[in-house]
Amino acid sequence: MNQVDKPLKLLIFYQYFGTPKGGWSTRYYEFAKRWVGLGHQVTIVTSPYYKSDIKADGFISKQNIEGIDLIVINSPDSNKVGVIQRMINAMRFSLVSTYYALKLNYDIVLASSGPITIAFPALMANIFRKKKFAFEVRDLWPKGAIELKTIQNKLLIKVGLSFEKWIYKRANLVVSCSPGMDEGVKDVNQNVPTLIIPNSSDNELFSPNEPEIPIGFPAEWNQKSIFIYAGSLGLMDDCSQIIHGAKHLKSQDIKIVIIGDGAEKQLLKSLVTELQLEDRILFKNLMPKQELVKWFSIAKGSFVTFKDLSVLHTNSPNKMFDSFAAGVPIIQSTKGWIKDLIEETHCGFNVDPGNPRSFADAMEAIHADESLRSEMSLMARKVAVERFDRGKLANIYLNRLLELK
Repeated sequence: MNQVDKPLKLLIFYQYFGTPKGGWSTRYYEFAKRWVGLGHQVTIVTSPYYKSDIKADGFISKQNIEGIDLIVINSPDSNKVGVIQRMINAMRFSLVSTYYALKLNYDIVLASSGPITIAFPALMANIFRKKKFAFEVRDLWPKGAIELKTIQNKLLIKVGLSFEKWIYKRANLVVSCSPGMDEGVKDVNQNVPTLIIPNSSDNELFSPNEPEIPIGFPAEWNQKSIFIYAGSLGLMDDCSQIIHGAKHLKSQDIKIVIIGDGAEKQLLKSLVTELQLEDRILFKNLMPKQELVKWFSIAKGSFVTFKDLSVLHTNSPNKMFDSFAAGVPIIQSTKGWIKDLIEETHCGFNVDPGNPRSFADAMEAIHADESLRSEMSLMARKVAVERFDRGKLANIYLNRLLELK
């Protein structure tokens, strides 16, 4: 795509912006820097998420990263705090963001959820300034919170569902991160225009390279088969599936590294101790993407797990796309579109979230058969390049946003 004569002025509300220097998704850093490189103007209103590298300087600060204008509101989210505090932080962020929605000079507005309250400033721009807006669904809320039982108050549920309907009714475009999420949107509003832009693969950063021993790698694990999980350790991720699976492993040459942070981390560590798997499973803290690349370079396979709930089978997890980009097969336990993708492309194994032995069987198969692993590795990289390349998806996304203008 060439430079443009009339640049788009895009205002984005997204609470979790981060760059590869942090340990979090770089979705909007990667998209926005490409859009800015084509001559467009991008302003992102965000907050200092604890997994990101973005920091606050006072309650509100302005920054510029590679041409991307950031407005950082110090109202961060974290799955380590209670639901009520998270709701307060989210509402405060949205209320302050509304000021910028009503003040700044821009063409269209994009709000990326969750939390669903992120839509409020975009709605205000639509109502009071007649701005067209796109709403991005990265998680199906409030359905997810209802199924996870993090929200059980009937009034809050009713308000959340009504707010969701209002968003889809007024949105000029709803962008979903997976086919399953798109179906969830259509279940609420069949008439809303939609676009599927999944999380994507950074095929340059995670390009398969010669194995590079990362910092903190146990010397005694040399020549072992390493399997990794790299992502959030929260309630919805249910990484206990991996740990219970490890209990059924026969080979002592299979080792597991769990990289990340979240509310469930200490419980997972306790489970490892309870099952006497300390010599099998290693925990590592959040790390920058540049360091994570090294762990993928030595991995035989990686895990994608979620709690066995229908809404979570629609997820589009960043860890999966990193694994594909690195040419690392995945072992995954969801039952939606990712399961279909694995069956179609053979770039990993589908396992049963309720059957720990299926996790062990998948690891043993990859460990024992290098030709099988190589074949899956090639398919994983092919999927990353042909279906989920970040540059290609950024262009598709931008073209649709330009149509709104």
